[in-house]
Amino acid sequence: MTFTRSGESGEKVATDAAPPMRAALTNGEFRALWLAETQSLVGDQLTVVALAILVYNQTGSALWSATVYALTFLPALAGGLGLAQLADRFPRRTVVVVTSAIQAVFIGLMTIPHSPIAVLCVLIVFAKLVAAPGNAAQNSLAREVFTDDEVYLRSQDLRGITSNTAILLGLAGGGLLVTQIGTSWALAIDAASFLVSALVVQGSVVPRAAAGRAGDTWFSAIRWVFGQRRLRVLIWLSWLVGFTVIPEGVVAPLSRELGMSDQAVGWLLAADPLGFVVGTFILSRYVSKEGRERALGVLAIAPPAFLIGFAAHPNFVVSLLLLGLSGAAGAYFITVGVTFITWVPNEIRGGAGGVYRTGLRVVQGIGVALGGALTQLIGSATQAIAIAGAVGTAVALPIAVSWARARTANIADDVPTTGKGKIV
Repeated sequence: MTFTRSGESGEKVATDAAPPMRAALTNGEFRALWLAETQSLVGDQLTVVALAILVYNQTGSALWSATVYALTFLPALAGGLGLAQLADRFPRRTVVVVTSAIQAVFIGLMTIPHSPIAVLCVLIVFAKLVAAPGNAAQNSLAREVFTDDEVYLRSQDLRGITSNTAILLGLAGGGLLVTQIGTSWALAIDAASFLVSALVVQGSVVPRAAAGRAGDTWFSAIRWVFGQRRLRVLIWLSWLVGFTVIPEGVVAPLSRELGMSDQAVGWLLAADPLGFVVGTFILSRYVSKEGRERALGVLAIAPPAFLIGFAAHPNFVVSLLLLGLSGAAGAYFITVGVTFITWVPNEIRGGAGGVYRTGLRVVQGIGVALGGALTQLIGSATQAIAIAGAVGTAVALPIAVSWARARTANIADDVPTTGKGKIV
């Protein structure tokens, strides 16, 4: 697979392969953003485990433990739509630094021994609300610091690999580490990681003026995004994750149905992110940006299609393979996000990114809930997963056709892909 880049004189120069992911790390600003995000992600995994243990130890209630865990997701829904616009209205570096510092304070307060459950709930809600504009600003900055679209895509491949690796580390050793150092120390480590993020970004990212335009209304980004057909198709492609996330919600009954102990749950949960890491590496190493965009529709069909294999009542090993293959094919998701953020004008990128991420949260939550309900209804996790795969594949087919048309129209209209975008 080959790609082209601009030579010094402006002509197109053919090269033999896509740039390696390490090319992104030569950009000092991205390197700072990546390091800040990565170490904070590891800290977040500790917080999730620590909260589950802390709440359960205090209450002895699985319901309370699950409720507090849900609170780590729910505020992002409101924050993604309502607060992400702050990333366009204020300098983005400032938004990242300030929100990181505020999150450090909220998480730090959670380390106080014997805090009431209600206080912990309030603190985690506010911490996650504050995270929304910070994430929007960070994602927008990650686009701004690159002028080469190919290298920007590799940078997002790197982010995808490191974030899923952090999840794998959390699944593998988060519980053990928290039980060894204690919940207060785990929360303190997460609080410290936010402070490190703030310092790294403040010291290494170039200050830029606020990107937003004075005349934009608070929700202008939402209206603009859904007014663009090509962006709507990209959002539909991203929403297909609602089908492939269903196995995560039924992993406990799936493990029992496969004749395995509860220890197998961790392996089943790890199969998808591990596959995602492998798939991302392969795409990043061997396929160019243009090639990935061209194959996006086909790649989007594959993740749910692999889940249809559960209709054959596979054994444990084959189940791991199917989940891993679904996760590997799901690496297409990075290309969807990169294309979306590149086609959005810089001045509304924070708000538009909030819309994109909020949609993902919603469809994943709905997918997990429906998967659990379907499993309860038919009494079989494997069949519920197979049904989800079949329905997901059927839904993905027309979306893939829509993508082919939208991409062709985009090329015909000569929409710029330099990272600045334009309003049409």
